[in-house]
Amino acid sequence: MAEWMKLHPVWGGLLGGIFITFLNLVGALIVVFWPRPSQKVMDASLGFAAGVMLTASFTSLILPGIEYGGIVPVIIGILLGAGVMDLADHLLPHEHAVRGREGPELKRIRGIWLFIIAITLHNFPEGLAVGVGFGSGHFQEGLTLALAIGIQNIPEGLSVALSALGLGYGRTFYAVWTGLRSGLVEIPAALLGAVAVHFMKPLLPYAMGFAAGAMIYVVSDEIVPETHRAGHERLATFGTVIGAVVMLYLDVVLGG
Repeated sequence: MAEWMKLHPVWGGLLGGIFITFLNLVGALIVVFWPRPSQKVMDASLGFAAGVMLTASFTSLILPGIEYGGIVPVIIGILLGAGVMDLADHLLPHEHAVRGREGPELKRIRGIWLFIIAITLHNFPEGLAVGVGFGSGHFQEGLTLALAIGIQNIPEGLSVALSALGLGYGRTFYAVWTGLRSGLVEIPAALLGAVAVHFMKPLLPYAMGFAAGAMIYVVSDEIVPETHRAGHERLATFGTVIGAVVMLYLDVVLGG
């Protein structure tokens, strides 16, 4: 697959999106064999995902974006990314496993779709980041992002499947299907990011900042509060540190 990704940046972005979505499915499938992992394990795993996303935002998006186009376009992109995620969070009806429903009240939408919309909002910037990485024409950065986000998609996929079970949305198979559906948005998001920056090069630093800002928003607004709600802050924090270390290692090894 790595050789195919090198053929064209847009092709790489598409395959990168498929790859990270596949690992999301792998995580969701774990629920078949391990339907009741402890809350401590889940909080540590999601903390790991937060560390990967936060570090990737800087090492693979913000710093390269500054190198390509300067600090101002990247800052504009970061603010736009966070702003768009906040706007979507307020305007789109969705449901969290812990905080319940948010956004406008629409009674005709089934609860399962509200839940899927919530996870989709979180997965979109991850796919976008991978697409931007490949679309920039720098294969190593795209590959680093794909591997890092793919790895952290495993605990995220498991979390989605478990949350679906906890909310009463069907049996194990349906929970896995819910986890897969919530990650499918990463494929068109990756393709969008790759196409946008490949054919409109001046957008690259803005797009890198946008993807980073969106991921930082998700980490701070959703993942960190979720991992701290059950009193496992220390485990979640160590998970975040380990995730940051793994991302730094991947960035140095693959980037070198």
